[in-house]
Amino acid sequence: MKIVLSLDENNEKAKAFLTFIKTLDFISFESKDDLPQWQKDKLDIYLEEHQNGTAEYTDWDSAKKSLFDKFGA
Repeated sequence: MKIVLSLDENNEKAKAFLTFIKTLDFISFESKDDLPQWQKDKLDIYLEEHQNGTAEYTDWDSAKKSLFDKFGA
């Protein structure tokens, strides 16, 4: 049987539960990242640009117009 759990890694009860179930010999774990590493790296770059003020943003109306111009509506 396979069961997928989503736990809040900052919640102390969730941490305790995870620590406990790791001691059980009939349970195995698979680590699954939702994002590939290249996407995490790109997000780190975007976050750094945002934090140091070098990020460039486009307002929604301009972005929408650009998309409609490129792909039609």
